[in-house]
Amino acid sequence: MDQIAGIKRFVAVEGKEAGVAYIQVRTGAGLSYNVTPSKGLDISLAEYHGVPISWQSPNGDAHPSYYEAEGNHWLRTASGGLLMTCGLMQVGANCEDKGERLGLHGRYHHTPAEQVCARTTWQEDEMDMCISGLINETSIFGGRLQLAREISSRVGDNTILIKDEVRNMGFESCPHMILYHFNFGFPLLMEETRIQFYGDQVSPRDQDTSVHAYGEWQSPDAAYQERVYYHESPNKPLVHISNPHFPLHGGTTQVQATLQWSAQTLPNLVQWKMPGAGTHVLGIEPANCHVGGRKEERERGNLVFLEPGETVKYEIRLNLS
Repeated sequence: MDQIAGIKRFVAVEGKEAGVAYIQVRTGAGLSYNVTPSKGLDISLAEYHGVPISWQSPNGDAHPSYYEAEGNHWLRTASGGLLMTCGLMQVGANCEDKGERLGLHGRYHHTPAEQVCARTTWQEDEMDMCISGLINETSIFGGRLQLAREISSRVGDNTILIKDEVRNMGFESCPHMILYHFNFGFPLLMEETRIQFYGDQVSPRDQDTSVHAYGEWQSPDAAYQERVYYHESPNKPLVHISNPHFPLHGGTTQVQATLQWSAQTLPNLVQWKMPGAGTHVLGIEPANCHVGGRKEERERGNLVFLEPGETVKYEIRLNLS
């Protein structure tokens, strides 16, 4: 069966990636992706029939030992890849909240997972592949949050299912912010690519940004400045990314990526649009917050707290067809 599909572990050996562990998943139907236990069981390179669909940052999969938490230094070691999880107690702009200095997007993406398990199971004639583990964000006299993650795919099906459960392991109320930073890149993103959202309430993060082109893509532009949009209360927690000329099998074909999530616990959708030259990426980011940072979220009255022992569950599904 390993000839067709399965799970394989390997470790990088040079540069800033040295020591980073990977778990490769191949579905046998065209989808393959690398899960990184060294970085919170996030997902790095993802390919469809050998062609990348994810955006990879110039940092590579830098080992978390190079992480600098201050200010915007998260940008120096963020891997890109299909998924970077932001949280668990801070998301968005660096800030100071209640006397605590918080860096961009929090610590999750640079925290190694524990109790990692990679396994295959059979249900009659169907083989499922599952990767699971725990990610702990803790501090003496601070918060204690634990995320239990399970990533699964079925042989013959080009779908990734992510199930997360966050628990407050401490004895005091703890702020909890989370954002699922999905990154799509070339050649899924081309001039012909269209992004379909299901909702009418769209607002830009920055006042000088228009909203008329949020669902269209364009050629790489070295002068392009990133744009961020908030999609409030979508009619469906669903986004379609469609390219009619995806390069495949020596020609081109229609390929569509569909991302779905649990709207009850992830009520916000953030869109990062960056068709820059060298940084050519679309971020689709279900979240329980905006990206102004914890201080701003608290001031808006929208900061989520978990009480001692309280849990919250998240579910996200990505399908390629």
